[in-house]
Amino acid sequence: MEWFWYIIAALLAGVGTGLAGLSAATVMVPILIVLCPSFAGETGAYQATAIALASDILGSAVTTYTYGKHKNIDLKRGWLMLVCILAMSTVGSYAAYIVGNVVLGGFTLFLTFFIGIRFLVKPDTSRSNGAARGEKLDVKGIVISLFFGVTIGFGAGFVGTGGGMMMLIVFTAFLGMELKTAVGTSTFIMTFTALIASVSHILIHPAIVLEKWSVMLVCIIVATAASLVSARFANRVKSRTVGLITGGVLTVLGAAMLILNYWGFLSKYPLFIDIMRCLGTFVKFIIPCVIVIIPIRFLTKVPSFVFRKILHIIAFTCVTVMILTAADWKPPALTSVLIAAVFYPVLRMLENEPWYGKLFVQKEPGEIRKSLLMLFLMFAALITVTWGIFGKPYIAAAAILMWGTGDAAAALVGIPLGKHKVHLKGTDGKKSWEGSGAMLAVSLVCGVCVLLLSHKMPVPALLLTSLTAAFCGTAAELFTPSKYDTVTVPAVIAVVLLALAPIVG
Repeated sequence: MEWFWYIIAALLAGVGTGLAGLSAATVMVPILIVLCPSFAGETGAYQATAIALASDILGSAVTTYTYGKHKNIDLKRGWLMLVCILAMSTVGSYAAYIVGNVVLGGFTLFLTFFIGIRFLVKPDTSRSNGAARGEKLDVKGIVISLFFGVTIGFGAGFVGTGGGMMMLIVFTAFLGMELKTAVGTSTFIMTFTALIASVSHILIHPAIVLEKWSVMLVCIIVATAASLVSARFANRVKSRTVGLITGGVLTVLGAAMLILNYWGFLSKYPLFIDIMRCLGTFVKFIIPCVIVIIPIRFLTKVPSFVFRKILHIIAFTCVTVMILTAADWKPPALTSVLIAAVFYPVLRMLENEPWYGKLFVQKEPGEIRKSLLMLFLMFAALITVTWGIFGKPYIAAAAILMWGTGDAAAALVGIPLGKHKVHLKGTDGKKSWEGSGAMLAVSLVCGVCVLLLSHKMPVPALLLTSLTAAFCGTAAELFTPSKYDTVTVPAVIAVVLLALAPIVG
């Protein structure tokens, strides 16, 4: 299992380096220390830092080469930082060995997280008063370079991390560089910094090479390959896109590293652990689905309404799995709220991207993020009421799956095959008997499946309960305007299931 974490740590480190000039140690050190028992002990953090620095050498080098090919390096404004950082990184490396087992500082982790948020909010770092490429340093720039060069150099050598992130801030916020130029310049400096610091670590503690040479080799190869791929990607897209992706990567990495770094404290709270498990279940389910559906969207001619309903089915199914695998109602309810809170602002920021409209099909501006917000808040409400108040988790799972799959079936059948429209009083005349029949059938099957898996109920009672709930849910969908069926349909299904529960046993 440790080898899995070695590869994951190196992969994430390489992506961080190629996209944002992030020091490999920012990612690798906490993962190796917390998740790999062989790095526990007195010199574990020192060895982890040395391996991260060694991985940084080639990773930063190939990143520098890629950014240099696209003329995204500015040494006229970065040479003084280079000199100071190289001089102080060796001093910091020796000081780290004297101090002992240096654990990754919380400051760098908080910095990674908040800089990620900053790039999400403002992905375009170009400024009207920014410095021109190749412009020499003025007096203010010299003072800034001297101060930050000394502090960053010592810090990079001492804890093996933070150098790339701090340089990114200095270059963009204080020296007026554009994001790509800042990344290219910082990785150029990091190549030499990592070389000097890693050699210093190895000379001071040779057991690193003798005991962990295989780990070091794998991390170097994986991190270098990931750096090259992500750097090439970053130089082929617009700066705004790089900023958004960089913000997303740094925010996720920062949050993950903070959790790892403070795991000992956070693990004392069972609710936090349970929420992490629910989130892990959601992620393990959603990532393979995303890997499959994105090629479907861009490489096939699948109709837009079909793709929308595929997304709906994925969302409903993953939440159902999360409920059925949870031990208490609070974790899945809070996880649903957390997902809504995270994705709503992210989608809001991505709406202006050209690819957003190609990936998601919106009926009106902002429709996707609003629907997602309402969807996951409704999930949380259903879980809270049916499980938290009435103590019946299977009703929450059944209502969500019957609602989601039934609605999808109504569209998938009704849009292409719905020849007979429903003209009953109170309906809009757009929905069809074929679509309603499909919703009834699919909702019934899903209800039976969930109740069979999670609740001991006689088969006749199970069929009667599922059929009644499916019929009422279908009727609610038929008579409710499309804007409100996200609320009415699941509420009706849940109420029917709750009402029948005492009767059928």
